[in-house]
Amino acid sequence: MELSFYVHIPYCVKRCGYCDFNTYTPAELQISDGLSQISNSYIDLVVAEIQQAKLSVGEATVPTIFFGGGTPSLMEPTDIAHVITEIKNSFKLSEDCEITLETNPDTVDKQKLAAFKNAGINRISIGMQSAVPHVLKTLDRTHNPQNLSQVTQWASEVGFKDISVDLIYGTPGESLADWQLSIDAALALPINHISAYALIVEEGTKLANAIKRGEIDNVDDDLTAEKYLLADQAFTAAGFNWYELSNWSKSGGQSNHNIAYWLNKNWWGVGPGAHSHLNGLRWWNVKHPNLYKTKILGNESPKLDQEILEPMQIESERLMLSIRLPSGISKDSLSIEQVKTLEPYLESGALDQHKWGAGSVSLSLTGRLIADRIVREILL
Repeated sequence: MELSFYVHIPYCVKRCGYCDFNTYTPAELQISDGLSQISNSYIDLVVAEIQQAKLSVGEATVPTIFFGGGTPSLMEPTDIAHVITEIKNSFKLSEDCEITLETNPDTVDKQKLAAFKNAGINRISIGMQSAVPHVLKTLDRTHNPQNLSQVTQWASEVGFKDISVDLIYGTPGESLADWQLSIDAALALPINHISAYALIVEEGTKLANAIKRGEIDNVDDDLTAEKYLLADQAFTAAGFNWYELSNWSKSGGQSNHNIAYWLNKNWWGVGPGAHSHLNGLRWWNVKHPNLYKTKILGNESPKLDQEILEPMQIESERLMLSIRLPSGISKDSLSIEQVKTLEPYLESGALDQHKWGAGSVSLSLTGRLIADRIVREILL
């Protein structure tokens, strides 16, 4: 059996205004010494949950490990190495095991990147979001956009072959020219992967509240769609091919960990609020780090709740995830009624005509803009 690992690092120096992830700042946790006292003690809890995974799963091969957050690059490289070693000792790492670390460019220097490389990290994913200062300000991001060039260069120099950047488009006040500047800045970096996500304004965030008060304009959906088309054209011209709606890579640069999610494979999520999936069983951990700590130290599972996926739920998720990929959905797996429902989208150009003839429902470039609508119709 294959089992990927997601390791959640739920700590940030500051919470970004658009973020609703399960992350915490030292002030929110009432930690006076900042993050200096967190790294080692938290990693001990992570190791204990990995040991729980071993008792539960038994033998498994691990094809991918992903350290996400939060800001995993705030952790000490020796502590990250401790986690990798525990997974390696408890299970079997595949020969080409992909091990990713999400990184804030302001939290690393060349020496720390080299230490992460020596710890076993072989893929770096850097939170760029934008190259435009006023856009970063609206997002409440604190990093200096000029650091991206230096950090990616350092990562390349210390031996990282797989380097990715994350971009966000559609921020209120971001013009097409601003977005083009971010695209150009990303493509000038020594990277082989780009993720570009449309901004979603999550209820309860600082950004959502500012929009409600009228201090910031709301997201312009038409402009956001135009930005997607602009990005795809630029990325493709630069040798990056889309392999999922929001992800482009050069040959061999795909994120195997994220592909495991989209193919609904097995993974164990370690840490507060982390989600897991194992053979049709899905569960998620308690969210707060303090409660997570209490559970682990008490030799209890940190699981908050679980669900057994019903056949209809599995099928719905298969359709929603498969349509995000270039391979699409096999027409043979659909009912006659579902195929008929899709025919108007074929006629309008939202579906790839050639792939339809070859037996798959695959989105064209314009079809990618309405993927959710297409899935909703075949799920009715």
